[in-house]
Amino acid sequence: MDLAYLWFFIVGILFVGYFVLDGFDFGVGMSLPFLGKDEVSRRQVINTIGPVWDLNETWVIVAGACLFAAFPEWYATLFSGFYLALLVILLALIARGVSFEYRHQRDSLKWKRGFDRMIFWGSVLPALLWGVAVGNIVQGVPLDADHEFTGSLLTLLNPYGLWVGVTTLLLFWLHGVYFIGLKTDGQVHDDAQSLAKKLAVPTVVFAAGTVIWTVMIAAGREAPLLWAVIACGVIAALALLASVALNRADRDGKAFASGAVTIVFAVLTLWLALFPFVMPSSPDLANSLTIENASSTDLTLQIMSWAALIFLPLVLLYQGWTYWVFRKRVTRSRMEEAEAAPAH
Repeated sequence: MDLAYLWFFIVGILFVGYFVLDGFDFGVGMSLPFLGKDEVSRRQVINTIGPVWDLNETWVIVAGACLFAAFPEWYATLFSGFYLALLVILLALIARGVSFEYRHQRDSLKWKRGFDRMIFWGSVLPALLWGVAVGNIVQGVPLDADHEFTGSLLTLLNPYGLWVGVTTLLLFWLHGVYFIGLKTDGQVHDDAQSLAKKLAVPTVVFAAGTVIWTVMIAAGREAPLLWAVIACGVIAALALLASVALNRADRDGKAFASGAVTIVFAVLTLWLALFPFVMPSSPDLANSLTIENASSTDLTLQIMSWAALIFLPLVLLYQGWTYWVFRKRVTRSRMEEAEAAPAH
């Protein structure tokens, strides 16, 4: 296989990893106002991702760096055309990260509530805007003959882009609620299962709409991997329905695993619908960026391939070890003990 095509799939896998891992981070942040009935329960919710949220975010840095190195023209067009949307995502991620680190630095209730709001909005905006961005990439955006984006921020706020954005928001939220149910006990655990049941119907509706709409877009472009797009969409739908059923059966671990499978195949559905383009041009496909005309030189891709072969397994081992170390539930009794402990 040509290295450019190989790296198209590698970059896709990196974004899959990011959306699965940081996806439930976003979901936990969005759940904070609904599950944090008191300070102890709020700490319980936040501490489910306390040891891992920053590690999860590194996936987007790696994915972005690989995109820049493997497909520089795609990177340039994407980050110039989607500049404002990506800037909002970056500012939201900064606000969320700062909040995790600073909310416990004072006992002031006003101080903590301010950072709680930043955690909530710092989770909602990326969850929505990542979907809007990916939806627009799949659908196609106005590009001129020099592969420059000729639209504006309003161009991105089209029906399909917004629909995909709401879908990713709901999928990440549901995924995060499953994670809270897996990692907590007591009232927070019970409330998480109840919230997941309420989110199930709108999530299924929007996810089904996204799969059908994406298949129609891919079919309209006569995508060579249309069969794979359909297959991934079906698997994502079945996994989502399974996660809903498992949550109702009080099978927290399996519900979370099924939610992860849902996001994996949902992202693959969108990614494979692109092939062989990386950024289709909506007015004229002749102006599109493709895997071949947007990729780096063979030498660059060869060096990247060796680096990935060496370092990616190490990263996966380290991340797996981190999750194993922090695998225990965040219990309410432990949070109450920490709340009662004198400050040093």
